[in-house]
Amino acid sequence: MRARDLMTSPVITVQPWTSAKEAAELLSMHGFTALPVVDDEGGLIGIVTEADLIRGRIPADPRQAHRHHDVAVAGKTVGDVMTSPATAMDTGTDIADLCQALVDARIRAMPIVDGSAVVGIVTRGDVVRMLAREDTDIARDVKHRLEIYGGGGRWKIDVRDGCVHITDQFDDDTDRHVARLLALAVPGVVAAETAYAGEEQHR
Repeated sequence: MRARDLMTSPVITVQPWTSAKEAAELLSMHGFTALPVVDDEGGLIGIVTEADLIRGRIPADPRQAHRHHDVAVAGKTVGDVMTSPATAMDTGTDIADLCQALVDARIRAMPIVDGSAVVGIVTRGDVVRMLAREDTDIARDVKHRLEIYGGGGRWKIDVRDGCVHITDQFDDDTDRHVARLLALAVPGVVAAETAYAGEEQHR
């Protein structure tokens, strides 16, 4: 799978002069965790996250005034609080590489760009929802792709916990290799293997 297959698009963006309050409203309204920040031409210049927006924005409870608090100055605009520059990935990025980047950098969202223009975003939540797809839905999509490639009635597909087992009625190593690659490109598939039906019958 590629980033273009999973990203949310079109993506909601903000600009540096957008107020922090408006950015918070957008995150709350849409259930997002981050918003790409763009310039006048739509080029990515930063990202603003939930953490950026809450930092220093909630006053201490006056009833606990005797406690010491480090007072942070809350920024008024997105430009005041955003992270810049922001990491981004291309639409053709392998989802496996994108997920590794999310984990390694400990970030929750990755803007997706086409050239310099922001065209989408992928979040950890998007990946989790993909992994949670029902096996029946995965099997249906794998079957559809294989029927387009090699015709109907040829493939038997079994999916358990996102792991796909494909049985081919014909003994063709090249076709089975292609079938495995097609299955791996289906959202929710975590592994795929193929076998020739004739060999399985003799086990």
